[in-house]
Amino acid sequence: MRARIRQGLRSSTRQQGGRRRRAVSAAAAVAIGVMTLGALAPPSASAAAAARQDAVQQALNTLVRHDGMPAALASVQDRNGRTRTYTAGVGDLTTGSKVPRDGQVRIGSNTKAFTAVVVLQLVGEGKIGLDASVDTYLPGLVRGDGIDGRRITVRQLLQHTSGLPDYGIHLDDDEIRNRYFEPRELLDIALRYKADAAPGTTWGYSNTNYVLAGLIVQKVTGRPLAEEMDRRIIKRIGLRHTYFPAPGEMTIREPHPQGYHRNPADGPLRDFTESDPSAGWAAGQLISTNSDLNRFFTALLAGHLLPADQLAEMRTTVPAGTSGLRYGLGLTSRPLSCGGVYWGHGGDIAGYETRGGVTDDGRAANVAVTTIPTDEAATQHVKDAVDRALCG
Repeated sequence: MRARIRQGLRSSTRQQGGRRRRAVSAAAAVAIGVMTLGALAPPSASAAAAARQDAVQQALNTLVRHDGMPAALASVQDRNGRTRTYTAGVGDLTTGSKVPRDGQVRIGSNTKAFTAVVVLQLVGEGKIGLDASVDTYLPGLVRGDGIDGRRITVRQLLQHTSGLPDYGIHLDDDEIRNRYFEPRELLDIALRYKADAAPGTTWGYSNTNYVLAGLIVQKVTGRPLAEEMDRRIIKRIGLRHTYFPAPGEMTIREPHPQGYHRNPADGPLRDFTESDPSAGWAAGQLISTNSDLNRFFTALLAGHLLPADQLAEMRTTVPAGTSGLRYGLGLTSRPLSCGGVYWGHGGDIAGYETRGGVTDDGRAANVAVTTIPTDEAATQHVKDAVDRALCG
């Protein structure tokens, strides 16, 4: 997953050139613009709501027609909790099948927000200290060139200010597609390399931070991370289509669009739907839907998952790049064209990219595409789709 696992925040972690890809398969061309609406607006719905529907659909159509995405999916929730779902493109380039409405996708680095919530719940329970060192929980484990777990705090892990190198940039998608990784193996890969910076001195996105956060959860609770995440979040708020794949589980359980991948970036699209996600683990292994992500981030911001003090810590951010993005503790804020910000995370893993979040006044939107954009124009169009959905 070279340069892929780490891409929960593409705009801040990588700048890629490359021409926009307009070509799609014949099957995709036939089905371009397919739209599925979930809860249709009643006749009395405002013109603004109708305009937002049109804007979201147009944004998804752009991703398919102009950017070569096989499929694009969106779920949009208004302030009153009404949800609409949208699709464009085809679910399978070989068969030309329809895109499943609100289908399951691999959500990549959105997993980090779930991991951070579990850690912060344990902070609220007095079992983890945000400003305690990694060595407090994993003594002697984190050592390397310029790396010392006695000098790195749990807060710095969640905030990406630890200076730890990212194991993800040293993995190749094709090499790991069928390979299972233990979390300690991922850490060992990172520790072969020199620290990127001294702890607390700068922001730098690294999946290694969240592997360590997951290991701390397991050490403190004595239970697998997947079980804690399921008990503390997924079942608690009723995420019926979200799960942490079991070891060796390479398929996606429920209706889903096929995921496609280019490697190299200018190569052909290849079906990457079946893949071992263990190289993501606490940093990127979850499978979910756009609607479940909306439910998760809405519940989180409403205070249903964390005590007020821990939610405030999560929302305390530092600058992350030059696009207005800010990073808290597993939670990002991005500016909206209509004013204010939205809170979420985002993620990509070979085959899928997801972007979205919620506003403080209760709007929510998530967008998924079935291949990772390989140029900045397409990347921007995914972000534009979220902005249109939230701004109307």
